[in-house]
Amino acid sequence: MANDIKKVVLAYSGGLDTSIILKWLQETYNCEVVTFTADLGQGEELEPARKKAEMFGIKDIRIEDLREEFVRDFVFPMFRANTVYEGQYLLGTSIARPLIAKRLVEIAQETGADAISHGATGKGNDQVRFELTANALDPSIKVIAPWREWDLRSRTALLNYAEKNQIPIAKDKRGEAPFSVDANLLHTSSEGMVLEDPAIPAPDYVAQRTVDPEKAPNEPEIITIGFEKGDPVSVNGVKLSPAALLTKLNELGGKHGVGRLDLVENRFVGMKSRGLYETPGGTILLAAHRGIESITLDRGEAHLKDELMPKYAELIYNGFWFAPEREMLQAAIDHTQRYVTGEVTVKLYKGSANVIARSSPNSLYSMDLVTFEEGAVAYDHKDAAGFIRLNGLRLKTWAARNKKADN
Repeated sequence: MANDIKKVVLAYSGGLDTSIILKWLQETYNCEVVTFTADLGQGEELEPARKKAEMFGIKDIRIEDLREEFVRDFVFPMFRANTVYEGQYLLGTSIARPLIAKRLVEIAQETGADAISHGATGKGNDQVRFELTANALDPSIKVIAPWREWDLRSRTALLNYAEKNQIPIAKDKRGEAPFSVDANLLHTSSEGMVLEDPAIPAPDYVAQRTVDPEKAPNEPEIITIGFEKGDPVSVNGVKLSPAALLTKLNELGGKHGVGRLDLVENRFVGMKSRGLYETPGGTILLAAHRGIESITLDRGEAHLKDELMPKYAELIYNGFWFAPEREMLQAAIDHTQRYVTGEVTVKLYKGSANVIARSSPNSLYSMDLVTFEEGAVAYDHKDAAGFIRLNGLRLKTWAARNKKADN
């Protein structure tokens, strides 16, 4: 019941929708609201969010720089698994939600709040991600999802509510926005409006973080990424913190048009959606990580990792970051990264990021075994005959049965 809620922690961006939600919470629940704004590297000035919150009479305003935690504790563990959803999506939005929800819950516990609130709509995945995280971290916390409660069903209704309550409306918000953007240090996601019809190519102006590959520099750029135990630690020999490293790779990749993806994906809630995603640094990182793993992982563990990855990706996409099965898979993945140390050289050129060299003190690659010259390691070519004979035995039996049955 509304009367049971005395204090709510709201995930607050300072934009029109969450400003309307803030006012709606005050009116509907007659409660105190604590605002929480996370800096995940979205590249926007966050102080205006503080000013807007003050305008609503908010006394407890939280603005936190979570960039290092985001990359270190969420992005990097995910990339140890070479995670892609449905073969293409690097999960830039998905991986940010559990961190935001985690802080919402922690702030609620710190301030004695009864509930948390978010601005995710009833059609998307984010509502699931926020609320499953809350369930896992504090089963007693209540979650208020205004989009599932209020009767403001259209953009016009939202604008009318804003005007009635003297909520500032940016001029471009008075018309239909051409698309919506969600950004963090890992990626930029553009969806809706001009992007809704998957049969129509995305307009050039949608891209936020990458240049058009056709307009990228005509000369390739060669970079070297250093890894320690599966995580990147340096670019071109310069040690960098997790957030600084991803920022650097974003800058390099964006300049060369790396990491654009026009995707139609299957949402967890049951519908398909189309978006334009830009993940320049992540695309470079995925290629480089696979490059260093190619010489440091045994075939068996590398192949098993690739079998586990789609399940791991689906868990993150569907909001189960804090679920026991994700943590179980993470333990297995992290175990494989003990010797994933070394350097990878990547060529960036007009939308591509290709590994061209890799080295490691822990390399399993043996020049003596693969050379076409006489190797120092005892490898008898004749051994292959028995290997093939044993593996072919069942095929011979199968073929003979089929020939007899078909006659």
